[in-house]
Amino acid sequence: MKSVAMLISGLAILLSCNKDEGLEINEQDFLIFGHFYGECIGEGCVEIFKLTDKGVFEDTVDDYSGENLEFVPLESGLFDEVRDLQDYFPVQLLSERKEVFGCPDCADGGGLHIQYSNYGIVSRWRIDQMKDNVPTYLHDFMDKVNEKIALIHERTE
Repeated sequence: MKSVAMLISGLAILLSCNKDEGLEINEQDFLIFGHFYGECIGEGCVEIFKLTDKGVFEDTVDDYSGENLEFVPLESGLFDEVRDLQDYFPVQLLSERKEVFGCPDCADGGGLHIQYSNYGIVSRWRIDQMKDNVPTYLHDFMDKVNEKIALIHERTE
């Protein structure tokens, strides 16, 4: 009987959550975000960052595939300017079965690399930068990701 009450309580909590509130990043979770462009020259072609509850970090490998990542911390002032990105994360993305939206960088338009870790379970997505090729619910998040990348790039040059 006790387990049934706990199950009902747990379901009530889950159902009462507003799915439009974005993510909550705690010490076990992180959000990795970045962009990649294949027909590109220079440092800005692949930019990937990691947001945790403690700070924001930059990938130093710049691997186009996003498979090999090594992070170094960025200045703490950037954390304050980037930390709200989690609020724009479309929680609907977590229930998607596919990992690729559109055809990222196929038409030299670039792509977004997104990873989210929730208690050690990592989900990954590659998203076409061309909004016509991806679901509408991703558009605001895509804009925010690009905005935060530009802000970090501007502040670290």
